[in-house]
Amino acid sequence: MSQEPIRTLRRRWRVWNPESSSTFMIPRLTPPERAVQYPDDRRIRVSLSAKAVSILALMVLVPVAAAWAEVLWRGLPPISDSNSLAHGVGPPGFPGWACMAHWLNFFFLSLLARSGLSILADHPRLYGNDHCTPGSEWIRLTPLEVPRDRVWTAKDDARYLTPLVGLPGYRHTIGLARVWHFFAVPFFVANGLMFVALGIWSSHLHRLVPQSWDILPQAWKVFVHYATFHLPPEPNGFYHFNPLQQLSYFAVVFGMAPLSILTGLAMSPAIESRFPWYRNLFGGRQGARSLHFLLLLGYLGFTAVHVAMVVATGFARNMNHITRGVDESGRQGVVLGLGIISGTVLFWFLAHWLSWRKPRSLQLLSGHSESVLRALSLNAFRPRAHYSPKDISPYLWTNGKLPTSKEWLDLARGNFKDYRLKVGGLVENPVELSLEDLRRLGKEEHITMHHCIQGWTGIAKWGGVSLRKIVELVKPKPDATTMVFFSFGEGLYGGIYYDTHSLGNVLKPQSILAWEMNDQPLPILHGAPLRLRVENQLGYKMVKWISAIELVQSHKTLGKGWGGKNEDDEFFDLMANI
Repeated sequence: MSQEPIRTLRRRWRVWNPESSSTFMIPRLTPPERAVQYPDDRRIRVSLSAKAVSILALMVLVPVAAAWAEVLWRGLPPISDSNSLAHGVGPPGFPGWACMAHWLNFFFLSLLARSGLSILADHPRLYGNDHCTPGSEWIRLTPLEVPRDRVWTAKDDARYLTPLVGLPGYRHTIGLARVWHFFAVPFFVANGLMFVALGIWSSHLHRLVPQSWDILPQAWKVFVHYATFHLPPEPNGFYHFNPLQQLSYFAVVFGMAPLSILTGLAMSPAIESRFPWYRNLFGGRQGARSLHFLLLLGYLGFTAVHVAMVVATGFARNMNHITRGVDESGRQGVVLGLGIISGTVLFWFLAHWLSWRKPRSLQLLSGHSESVLRALSLNAFRPRAHYSPKDISPYLWTNGKLPTSKEWLDLARGNFKDYRLKVGGLVENPVELSLEDLRRLGKEEHITMHHCIQGWTGIAKWGGVSLRKIVELVKPKPDATTMVFFSFGEGLYGGIYYDTHSLGNVLKPQSILAWEMNDQPLPILHGAPLRLRVENQLGYKMVKWISAIELVQSHKTLGKGWGGKNEDDEFFDLMANI
């Protein structure tokens, strides 16, 4: 056999095999990057708590059992064509804008679902409480129990997700996953608003909005047929929907979609720290996160049933309805619909290529498109206290790489008595402050919720000095706009960890340098001797093991110019208020 076919096979293998050193999708990775993104253990295992299994069984089995009991006792409920056609009294057909909105919804929802799964994989546990204590989750997607015999951080707990499912997939790519998620959100919302507005204008929404409560018993009759494996009389969807279809479409458009948006907002630290009542509408921040995930499952379940029914009740005719807006049975609608689906799948590949070949461009685009909106809305909220000692979490996840430098280890062995915080840069009065010096500046205490970008939360009491007093002490020069916090620790891929905040943001209430946690000296794992608390931001902005502070003209003058170590290496947001 000649060597040329072998070389060709090898070239093709390198294109698709993620283990190779260079692929079509992914550029050559450094050893630390490869170790993070391609871990040896890539298992995903879904585990439900006993309570979750019971609730799920009741939700699914009880209606199905009731349907079978009715059939066995009384027979199939009668469904006349007139009854099924009585629901959905809007104008017949699907106008062009409705067809377009349908396929745009499919496109943007696919991006939201795939990027959302990548975000979930970074903390593959969902809880019914805001404490996120390991073992209290109602579902986890990892086979691993949190070990008790060694340090186990939230970074360690993240899982690998195949790019066939997630966008961009792999492990610890939450920065890029968020770029795609927040890119799709405004288009998803705008498409929905357009659909509703044009639906009201054209009366097309009358086909979705129930006209009387009589639809409920009629929908139950249709459900009984489906649940017992009988097909009810099907109206021509071009003119009418059956009652169960109408209720399902109404629930998706006017229930699930708005709820997805509202629960997403409830996960914002800026909103949670300012409007606690809003978070409580969903049973807490983790309740909102769980509901957000359940809505994703709802979309996937609805899509599966919807596609199955499209195929079972006349594939060609139904595809012509929603692609061309005509009541015909030709091939044109099938070809056009499959073309749109194929185009969407091809865009997934393009999105992966962009994620790995042009990640900085995506980060830049995301920053430009969101920064103004966030600055005018979320960043304007001022945190306020609303927790009490009884709310403190029994467990708080740790994160970040524990410092290993000789300087920090020597300070730790001496209980940080020789520690000096250096504050300098564009200031009139640079200082070096010991912990005792900081205590003499006064102490503030706040009980707040920590929001990690990975998804977990925890409530703790923090004590330390207000950043406002530090700023007043050093007297920033007029051209100082940004405060830089340097850590003794390292980033995920090495290098000194740092992050930045605008001067205006650190002057907001509850912004402190903490030396206490829950009325005790700050533990080593949580950032001793000092850690930052800025309560309208996600956790990666709250630098631990602080070594120095510097005031600068712009965040672009440090590191790679993106505002922090995670922003530089993992493409995180500069503003982290959602």
